[in-house]
Amino acid sequence: MKTRFITQAAIIAALYIILTYITNLFGLASGAVQVRISEALTVLPCFTFAAVPGLFVGCVISNLITGCTIIDIVFGSLATLIGAFGTYCVRKYKYLASIPPILANTLIIPVVLMYAAGTQYSFWYFALTIFIGEAISCGVLGTYLIKIIYKRNIF
Repeated sequence: MKTRFITQAAIIAALYIILTYITNLFGLASGAVQVRISEALTVLPCFTFAAVPGLFVGCVISNLITGCTIIDIVFGSLATLIGAFGTYCVRKYKYLASIPPILANTLIIPVVLMYAAGTQYSFWYFALTIFIGEAISCGVLGTYLIKIIYKRNIF
């Protein structure tokens, strides 16, 4: 069981890193509007707790390789951890799975962007742009991922 847990966490982390790297190639992984395809994976804690540490580690490494600031590496990764744990907490209600990561990122990342970039934009501007990106990646793509997992009975 321990080997399975570690393997699942490692695979999820690797997928998160690869998807973030690909998204970064198109300029969508960082900035005000972030549509990280990898954020769709934040629904996976509905199926396995191994996704919680897997997503966190994947986010830390992704933030390191995409050139994020130390503030973004720390607090952006914590936002992912909080969102992933929140998803695990609502795992009985699979179609609510995207709400915790959307909320965590919408509340935490704007503060990170304001201080890391030293911009003049307000919290609410960044909250709106982050919300839009997370709604696309977590809400739309994540919900679609849940449907695929159920259809194929992957977990």
